[in-house]
Amino acid sequence: MMKWLTILFAVLSTGSCISWHMPSNSQKCLRGELQKDILVKGLYDVMPIVGLQVDFTVKDSKNHILVQKEDITSGKFTFSVETYDMFEICFISKALNKNEYLNFAKQEIYLDIKTGVEAKNYESIGEMYKLKPLELNLKRLEDFSQAIVLEFDDMKKRADEMRNTNESTNKRLLYFSLFSMTCLILFATWQVIYLRQYFKAKKLIE
Repeated sequence: MMKWLTILFAVLSTGSCISWHMPSNSQKCLRGELQKDILVKGLYDVMPIVGLQVDFTVKDSKNHILVQKEDITSGKFTFSVETYDMFEICFISKALNKNEYLNFAKQEIYLDIKTGVEAKNYESIGEMYKLKPLELNLKRLEDFSQAIVLEFDDMKKRADEMRNTNESTNKRLLYFSLFSMTCLILFATWQVIYLRQYFKAKKLIE
């Protein structure tokens, strides 16, 4: 049976470290949202058990495979998306044979994920551009500031979208209410005319 574990990773997240025990023949996924061109880096470690295999995949909301590895034990991965999107990291456990003890076996899985500024290796950047410690710290602060600006821009866009949606919904409700009232008035008028003609035909009224 598929088990879902949902985590929303913020752009400025300092990282998410989790571990769990995964039963055989099961799947566990982590789902998050990611901004455009934001780097995601992670590492995983799977406790090996003879007869069990764990596969690893990362997909976007359109089921495009961003990362895929089979029979993993430990390793690293990186990915990013071209537009704002949801991503899904999945671990799939498979029993390679029908030994009964494998039905009760559980593998411990460790996952460490970093996004945005925290995913960058500033030591490598400093060595590449021969930056002094102070310059490297300024570079880190600059990237962090840009990430904050991008996050606020995204929040503003979402607020604008929600406001536009609310305004559109309110207009539709107003038009629907006016249409409903018009229909009720027309129906009531028709009913009065019909009943008046009916009573006249029965000579109940003049």
